[in-house]
Amino acid sequence: MSAPAAFAIPGDITTLTGGYIYERRLLEGLRALGRDVTHIELGASFPDPSAQDMDDAITQLCGLSSECPLILDGLVYGSIATEGLARVRAPIVGMIHHPLAHESGLEPVRRDHLFQTERDNLALAAHVLVPSPHTKRILIEEYAVPPERITIARPGTEPPRHPAAPVFPPQILSVGIQHARKGHDILLRALAEVTDLDWQAMIVGGAHDPAHAKYLAQLHRDMGLDGRVRLAGRVEQEPLSRLYAQASIFALATRYEGYGIVFDEALAHGLPIVSCDTGAVPDTVPSEAGRLVPPDNPEAFATALRALLTDAAECEARAAAARRYGAALPDWTETCRIASRVLDGLAP
Repeated sequence: MSAPAAFAIPGDITTLTGGYIYERRLLEGLRALGRDVTHIELGASFPDPSAQDMDDAITQLCGLSSECPLILDGLVYGSIATEGLARVRAPIVGMIHHPLAHESGLEPVRRDHLFQTERDNLALAAHVLVPSPHTKRILIEEYAVPPERITIARPGTEPPRHPAAPVFPPQILSVGIQHARKGHDILLRALAEVTDLDWQAMIVGGAHDPAHAKYLAQLHRDMGLDGRVRLAGRVEQEPLSRLYAQASIFALATRYEGYGIVFDEALAHGLPIVSCDTGAVPDTVPSEAGRLVPPDNPEAFATALRALLTDAAECEARAAAARRYGAALPDWTETCRIASRVLDGLAP
């Protein structure tokens, strides 16, 4: 019988972002493996915690026994007060999807604060879980985390729920919250450059940043993309699975990813990918399955889209590669076994 553990996560665990999906599946999977894991619900204001949420988080974490390993979500890990975290008796496993200072659109003072806080807090970690080799490299090179204290637990992938049923005109699917980092503004500008071709597009993702969502809606109108591109907002898993089945191309003009679960979903559905050469994307998207262009470059993104839309042989070759790589992706059980072994190594 595995030793008990705790998993502290801020806000609504059913939130449809890659990080929350990962942590929900990890929590459920560890329990399925027979481990007693307590879900500690922290305030939703992290990584910009209110005073109340900060005090509550420190109080809950300090109440854990020294014999109960704690997995601590990265939104909290990179922003909780170091002096409070230092009082936690439980051995801490940081769950770092990507360092908070690597988020897009931060003011320099805010970026520096997050960097220093996360660096100081990582020094208190007994171990760190990351989703990609890219994040591991960053933590070693920029945050001085010893490599032997970092374990890569790549996200799992489920097989498609529905067989491929591409629609016409071909559908370009993009999945990512409406946040500057996801680059939907770049995608809209790129799509406006290929309106001479037959296609339709669906951008799926909730309005994580209301101001940015408003900007995207205005840009959508300004680019004259009504009738060609739908800003679908949040879509639940079952209808999203159908959208993957109907798509011919997956496109995400991201500015940065610590991993990118949606790329694995696209591979599992056999979709050729257009994205950006940034962060962990080159680690996640095989070169045979996708075209990667520089971030913040709508012209280059449009060129990559045009190539897949006009060259059927290239599109099918990349789709075939996606199917091969997608079929070989690990499942969530393997992800959870890796994390469970880390916890076993910390238990008394």
